[in-house]
Amino acid sequence: MAASTLTRAARSGLQWASLSAGILLLAAGVLGFIPGVTHNLHHLGFAGPGSGAELFGKFQVSVLHNLLHGAFGASGILMCRTHRHARSFFIYGGVAHLALWVYGLLVADDTPANFLPANHPDNVLHLSLGLGMVFLAVLLSPRTPKATAPNREHHQGAP
Repeated sequence: MAASTLTRAARSGLQWASLSAGILLLAAGVLGFIPGVTHNLHHLGFAGPGSGAELFGKFQVSVLHNLLHGAFGASGILMCRTHRHARSFFIYGGVAHLALWVYGLLVADDTPANFLPANHPDNVLHLSLGLGMVFLAVLLSPRTPKATAPNREHHQGAP
Protein backbone atom coordinates (compact mmCIF):
# COMPACT_ATOMS: atom_id res chain seq x y z
CA MET A 1 0.00 0.00 0.00
CA ALA A 2 1.45 3.35 -1.04
CA ALA A 3 1.92 6.03 1.56
CA SER A 4 -0.18 9.11 1.11
CA THR A 5 1.69 12.10 -0.24
CA LEU A 6 -0.91 14.52 1.02
CA THR A 7 0.13 16.46 4.07
CA ARG A 8 -2.07 18.60 6.23
CA ALA A 9 -0.94 21.85 7.69
CA ALA A 10 -0.72 21.82 11.45
CA ARG A 11 -3.74 23.33 13.17
CA SER A 12 -3.22 26.57 15.04
CA GLY A 13 -4.11 26.92 18.70
CA LEU A 14 -7.19 28.88 17.68
CA GLN A 15 -8.32 26.05 15.41
CA TRP A 16 -7.94 23.53 18.25
CA ALA A 17 -9.84 25.89 20.55
CA SER A 18 -12.62 26.21 17.95
CA LEU A 19 -12.88 22.43 17.68
CA SER A 20 -12.94 22.05 21.48
CA ALA A 21 -15.51 24.80 22.00
CA GLY A 22 -17.61 23.37 19.19
CA ILE A 23 -17.62 19.92 20.77
CA LEU A 24 -18.55 21.36 24.19
CA LEU A 25 -21.37 23.52 22.80
CA LEU A 26 -22.71 20.65 20.70
CA ALA A 27 -22.60 18.41 23.78
CA ALA A 28 -24.50 21.05 25.79
CA GLY A 29 -27.17 21.13 23.09
CA VAL A 30 -27.52 17.34 23.11
CA LEU A 31 -27.39 17.04 26.91
CA GLY A 32 -30.35 19.42 27.11
CA PHE A 33 -32.51 16.57 25.79
CA ILE A 34 -31.23 13.80 28.09
CA PRO A 35 -33.23 12.83 31.21
CA GLY A 36 -31.23 12.98 34.42
CA VAL A 37 -28.79 15.50 33.00
CA THR A 38 -31.68 17.87 32.33
CA HIS A 39 -33.96 18.14 35.36
CA ASN A 40 -37.72 18.35 34.79
CA LEU A 41 -37.30 17.23 31.19
CA HIS A 42 -41.03 16.51 31.04
CA HIS A 43 -41.51 20.31 31.33
CA LEU A 44 -39.26 21.02 28.32
CA GLY A 45 -41.06 23.48 26.07
CA PHE A 46 -40.20 24.50 22.54
CA ALA A 47 -39.55 28.11 23.56
CA GLY A 48 -40.61 30.70 26.09
CA PRO A 49 -40.49 31.15 29.83
CA GLY A 50 -42.88 28.24 30.40
CA SER A 51 -40.13 25.69 29.82
CA GLY A 52 -39.36 24.28 33.25
CA ALA A 53 -36.43 22.09 32.20
CA GLU A 54 -32.99 22.90 33.60
CA LEU A 55 -29.68 21.56 32.32
CA PHE A 56 -27.73 20.24 35.34
CA GLY A 57 -30.57 21.62 37.48
CA LYS A 58 -29.26 25.17 36.92
CA PHE A 59 -29.58 26.45 33.35
CA GLN A 60 -33.13 26.91 32.05
CA VAL A 61 -33.40 25.34 28.60
CA SER A 62 -35.94 24.81 25.87
CA VAL A 63 -35.88 22.96 22.58
CA LEU A 64 -34.93 26.23 20.86
CA HIS A 65 -32.16 26.96 23.38
CA ASN A 66 -30.73 23.44 22.96
CA LEU A 67 -30.87 23.72 19.16
CA LEU A 68 -29.10 27.08 19.35
CA HIS A 69 -26.27 25.60 21.43
CA GLY A 70 -26.07 22.67 19.02
CA ALA A 71 -25.87 25.02 16.03
CA PHE A 72 -23.11 27.07 17.68
CA GLY A 73 -21.27 23.83 18.41
CA ALA A 74 -21.60 22.50 14.88
CA SER A 75 -20.35 25.81 13.48
CA GLY A 76 -17.31 25.70 15.79
CA ILE A 77 -16.49 22.20 14.56
CA LEU A 78 -16.93 23.14 10.91
CA MET A 79 -15.07 26.43 11.21
CA CYS A 80 -11.97 24.91 12.82
CA ARG A 81 -10.69 23.97 9.35
CA THR A 82 -8.85 27.26 8.85
CA HIS A 83 -7.42 29.80 11.23
CA ARG A 84 -9.42 32.62 9.62
CA HIS A 85 -12.70 30.73 10.01
CA ALA A 86 -11.88 29.75 13.60
CA ARG A 87 -11.20 33.40 14.41
CA SER A 88 -14.53 34.38 12.84
CA PHE A 89 -16.28 31.70 14.90
CA PHE A 90 -14.89 33.14 18.11
CA ILE A 91 -15.51 36.78 17.24
CA TYR A 92 -19.05 36.39 15.90
CA GLY A 93 -19.95 33.67 18.40
CA GLY A 94 -18.61 35.82 21.23
CA VAL A 95 -20.58 38.84 20.08
CA ALA A 96 -23.71 36.68 19.75
CA HIS A 97 -23.28 35.34 23.30
CA LEU A 98 -22.74 38.87 24.61
CA ALA A 99 -25.95 39.90 22.82
CA LEU A 100 -27.73 36.97 24.53
CA TRP A 101 -26.36 38.21 27.86
CA VAL A 102 -27.71 41.73 27.24
CA TYR A 103 -31.02 40.22 26.10
CA GLY A 104 -31.17 38.21 29.33
CA LEU A 105 -30.55 41.33 31.40
CA LEU A 106 -33.25 43.34 29.64
CA VAL A 107 -35.99 40.70 29.53
CA ALA A 108 -37.71 39.53 32.71
CA ASP A 109 -37.63 35.77 33.31
CA ASP A 110 -41.40 35.30 33.29
CA THR A 111 -42.43 37.43 30.29
CA PRO A 112 -43.30 36.13 26.80
CA ALA A 113 -40.37 38.17 25.44
CA ASN A 114 -38.09 35.63 27.18
CA PHE A 115 -38.47 33.24 24.25
CA LEU A 116 -35.16 31.37 24.67
CA PRO A 117 -35.62 31.11 27.88
CA ALA A 118 -32.75 32.43 30.00
CA ASN A 119 -32.43 32.61 33.78
CA HIS A 120 -29.67 34.19 35.89
CA PRO A 121 -27.22 31.25 35.54
CA ASP A 122 -27.80 31.35 31.76
CA ASN A 123 -26.99 35.07 31.74
CA VAL A 124 -23.74 34.51 33.64
CA LEU A 125 -22.85 31.67 31.25
CA HIS A 126 -23.59 33.79 28.16
CA LEU A 127 -21.44 36.63 29.54
CA SER A 128 -18.58 34.21 30.30
CA LEU A 129 -18.81 32.53 26.89
CA GLY A 130 -18.99 35.85 25.08
CA LEU A 131 -15.98 37.35 26.82
CA GLY A 132 -14.04 34.09 26.62
CA MET A 133 -14.67 33.65 22.90
CA VAL A 134 -13.63 37.21 22.01
CA PHE A 135 -10.60 36.90 24.31
CA LEU A 136 -9.50 33.68 22.59
CA ALA A 137 -9.91 35.25 19.15
CA VAL A 138 -7.57 38.06 20.17
CA LEU A 139 -5.15 36.02 22.28
CA LEU A 140 -4.62 33.17 19.81
CA SER A 141 -4.39 35.26 16.64
CA PRO A 142 -0.84 35.68 15.35
CA ARG A 143 0.82 39.05 15.59
CA THR A 144 2.27 39.59 12.12
CA PRO A 145 3.55 42.87 10.73
CA LYS A 146 1.76 44.29 7.71
CA ALA A 147 3.26 43.37 4.36
CA THR A 148 5.33 46.10 2.75
CA ALA A 149 5.83 46.82 -0.91
CA PRO A 150 8.72 44.87 -2.47
CA ASN A 151 12.04 46.66 -2.58
CA ARG A 152 12.66 47.84 -6.17
CA GLU A 153 16.45 47.82 -5.75
CA HIS A 154 16.57 44.02 -6.00
CA HIS A 155 14.87 44.05 -9.41
CA GLN A 156 17.18 46.49 -11.25
CA GLY A 157 18.33 43.90 -13.78
CA ALA A 158 14.80 43.29 -15.08
CA PRO A 159 13.43 45.63 -17.78
